Amino acid sequence: MSSLRIDIISDVVCPWCVIGFKRLENVLKQYEGDIKAEIFWRPFELNPDMRAEGQNIREHLQEKYGSTPEQSRMIRQRITNLGADLGFDFQFSDEMKIYNTFKAHQLLCFAEQFGSQTELKMALFKAYFSDSKDISDNQVLLEVIAEVGLDVESAQLILTEDRFSSDVREQESFWQQQGIHSVPAIIFNQQDLISGAQDETVFTDYLKQHLL
Repeated sequence: MSSLRIDIISDVVCPWCVIGFKRLENVLKQYEGDIKAEIFWRPFELNPDMRAEGQNIREHLQEKYGSTPEQSRMIRQRITNLGADLGFDFQFSDEMKIYNTFKAHQLLCFAEQFGSQTELKMALFKAYFSDSKDISDNQVLLEVIAEVGLDVESAQLILTEDRFSSDVREQESFWQQQGIHSVPAIIFNQQDLISGAQDETVFTDYLKQHLL
């Protein structure tokens, strides 16, 4: 059996990160008997300066990308359809907000100690994209921590005492220095980069070429 280390640089409010991972996950499931994959989630903030109350998603996309309301709705519908095909429920609305994700990344660093990063990441994706929750809110984050079976008191201390903040900053800086400026960015065995939410065939071709 081949061993495979996968570092996924992503943000919790990035829908393409959901799609990219679900496609990768589908491919890995096909080779469960041949490849043992170890996945690490690395922090990236799409909006590091996002204000505490968040920002309406339509306003945000218009300011950042110049998207019209109609273009925004079309993109969200496309993402919703892709998610449905992959078994993920995107529930976009015109009232949806973009939030700051720094605290979520701190908790993902915490979860790495227990091998629970992927479980927590998917729970955060669900809380934000499926349940329309404010993932910058401490109470929401602690509820998600409880859902995945991690210690709530420890997580509360992390949030109140700003633990793991330096870890998140150092990792973000490192990946930026490596030339990562958009997500998802998926790195195999710390050397081969696949950028974006690629089709499953891209991941399959990589595994066949390098591991199978």
